[in-house]
Amino acid sequence: MADTLQAAKVLVGISGGIAAYKVCEVVSTLAKAGVEVRVILTSSSESFVSALTFATLARHAAYTDDKFWSADQARPLHIELAEWADIFLIAPLTANTLGKLANGLADNLLTNTVLASTCPVLLAPAMNTDMWQQRSVQRNWQQVLEDERYHAVGPTAGRLACDRIGTGRMAEPQTILAALNSLHYTQGKRDLRDKHILISTGSTQEYIDAVRYIGNPSTGRMGIALATAAVHRGAHVSLVHGPMENLLRQTIPDRVQAIAVISAAEMEAALISQLETANLIIMAAAVADMRPQLQIKGKLAKADLPNPLPLAPVTDIAAKLSASKRAEQTLVGFAAQTGNIIEPALGKLKRKGLDAIVANPVDQPDSGFGSDLNQGVVIDAQQNQTPLQAGTKLFIAHQIYDALRTFLF
Repeated sequence: MADTLQAAKVLVGISGGIAAYKVCEVVSTLAKAGVEVRVILTSSSESFVSALTFATLARHAAYTDDKFWSADQARPLHIELAEWADIFLIAPLTANTLGKLANGLADNLLTNTVLASTCPVLLAPAMNTDMWQQRSVQRNWQQVLEDERYHAVGPTAGRLACDRIGTGRMAEPQTILAALNSLHYTQGKRDLRDKHILISTGSTQEYIDAVRYIGNPSTGRMGIALATAAVHRGAHVSLVHGPMENLLRQTIPDRVQAIAVISAAEMEAALISQLETANLIIMAAAVADMRPQLQIKGKLAKADLPNPLPLAPVTDIAAKLSASKRAEQTLVGFAAQTGNIIEPALGKLKRKGLDAIVANPVDQPDSGFGSDLNQGVVIDAQQNQTPLQAGTKLFIAHQIYDALRTFLF
């Protein structure tokens, strides 16, 4: 996941914590994708992962405190690195380094470079739960985040290296990479701040009996990408999602209000419960069109299955929301299509009373259901079309929000 970082120069600061080993994957992934990476290690971080390891992964020499003041440098190293970087990641962020950032202290290469830089800084804290919950640490954390330069990813809850279970785990590498991509794309702007974005995603399942259902192959990845991009841009997000794999569900950001449903009726009820405060509603879910008329408990033998199976239409949720929403609310649909994607999307846009629709092909390589990549076009009610550059679904999500800016501001 590095499509928005291809031309970026990423500076990674490692402070002294066991979570430093996780940053190896971040650096390696960036370098393999062709991103320019430079790494700074504090003296304490070298006890956990060596400078040689990071130099190998970054394909460039790693910087340490013993190289800070070198007589053969034309300019101070911290100035050179600060001016070079487009985006700065500090992971793991320890309580010690956090305290220095909060108070403008600089006693090593990492903290000097932070003070000399002007680019956005992504902070990934990691520490013992009791340390994280200390009043002084929380005060420092809130003080740092008051500075618009600083952005947070994590910490999360789980089992820590000390075997304590609680908040303090550093965010996982893929979560950090997603945040880096968003931060570089937005250049640190929180342009969706104070907006409530309501998103539906995934498939719905309409059960025939206890083990059989009518469904579709939608995984929910596009909706999670939309939720992730919105959170990274400062929004409050509610995500109503159908059944999805546990590993995928774990990629939903902690700051997202996730509401799990199964059937179309449950999805409709969940969306209506959130509709009142939503500024933008994005219907990315692939909702079933039909449901079995019969409600059968338990599992039927194959011979006892109704043939033909009587079906009833499912409520058109998007059309119902369109009839209920206020004039200042924006409702956006999705049209997963094969062949010509524009004409069917235009029909759906008008028929459902949408403000805009995202048409995307599901019959193209690296696009549609189950893929990490996507492509498409945003069409508004005046039939203006905004093509979306192909890329990861997070990249697509950011482009969608850019295309919808006229509705939101």
